[in-house]
Amino acid sequence: MAEINRQQLILALIPAGVKPRLAGVDFTALDMTRLDFEGANMRAANLEVATIREAILRSVNLSFANMQSVQAVGADFHGANLTGVNLAGANLSGARLSNANLTNANLNSANLQGALLSGANVSGVKFDQNTTWPDGKKGNEGNPASYT
Repeated sequence: MAEINRQQLILALIPAGVKPRLAGVDFTALDMTRLDFEGANMRAANLEVATIREAILRSVNLSFANMQSVQAVGADFHGANLTGVNLAGANLSGARLSNANLTNANLNSANLQGALLSGANVSGVKFDQNTTWPDGKKGNEGNPASYT
């Protein structure tokens, strides 16, 4: 009987439309390009250095997830709960974060160039001089609230 590993199982279930419980799951360094996670509970999941380019993450609960250095170019986080998420060093260029809750998110050194933040809650977000805002401004040159 053939054996499959956790990565193969997760990647097989998600495209089939099955919404397994993904809270606390370790997705470290997985390539999940263009997968559909819409509405999934991924609270406190570990997506460190994962690739989620053009993935659908609408209305996903990613609160308190570790998404440090994630590659999320063009990902759709519309309406997602990103409360307290660690996005330090993340590449979110061109991502859709409209109506997302980013309360207390860590955006240190994150790249949000071209991202859409309309209607997003950015209360208490942390950022540093290396954070790149949607208009290309760096750090304190941009104000998170001005992009919502």
